Amino acid sequence: MKRPGPLLTLLAGLLFGLFMLTLNSTTGTKSASSTYKEESPAASPAPTRTSAPPSPSPTPTHTAATTGVYTGRTDDDSSAVAVSLRGGKAIAYFCDGHNIESWLKGDVRGDGSMALTGENGARLNGTLKGGARLSGTADLGGGHYTFTLAKAKKPSGLYRANSQVRGARIVGGWIVLPNGRQVGLLTRDGKRTAAPAIDPATGAVTVDGEQLTARPVTP
Repeated sequence: MKRPGPLLTLLAGLLFGLFMLTLNSTTGTKSASSTYKEESPAASPAPTRTSAPPSPSPTPTHTAATTGVYTGRTDDDSSAVAVSLRGGKAIAYFCDGHNIESWLKGDVRGDGSMALTGENGARLNGTLKGGARLSGTADLGGGHYTFTLAKAKKPSGLYRANSQVRGARIVGGWIVLPNGRQVGLLTRDGKRTAAPAIDPATGAVTVDGEQLTARPVTP
C-alpha cells in the first residue's frame, strides 16, 4: 500500500489552517462586540429643569420725607401749627397764643399721611407733599381748622420748656414761624398765659425772674 504523498499532506495542512483562521475571526468579532457593549457607559439621564424661585416683592419706597419740622398758620390766620417728624413718629403743637393749645402725637404712615391725637379729643390729620409742604386739618376746642405748613429752617421751629419755678410747675410751648414771629402759651400750675419770647438760637427764656431753656421738640 502506498503512503499519501507530500501533496496530500500539504493540502490537509492548508485546510486545517483555513479552518482555524475562520474560527478565530468569528470568535474575535463576537468578543469585541460583547466587550463594547459592557464598556459602553449608561446613558446619562436628561437634566431636570427646575423653575426659578419667584422674585421677592419689591419693598415699598417711602418717597415722602419723614424728618424735620413744619410750621405755619391756619388758613383763617387764627392760630399757629407746628409738626415735628422723626423716625416715623410725629409730635404737633396747635396754639392760638391766647387760650387754645394742644399737644398731639402719632405715627407717620409710609405714604406720608398721619392721624395725630391729643387730650380732650383733639385730632390732627396731615399729609406730606413731596417733603416741602404738610397740609391737613385740626379739630379741637369745638373748632375745625385747615392749614398748609412749610418745612422750617432754623431758627424757625417748635420749642418746649418744662420746669419748676418758685414751687410752680411751668410748661411752655412756642412756635417760631419763618418770619420770626413767635406764638405760644405758658402754663403755671394749669393756668394759661401768653408765653414770653425765647431766644431761638439758645432757647433761653426768662419766667418770673428765672431763666429757663426751651428745647427743640423731636418725637
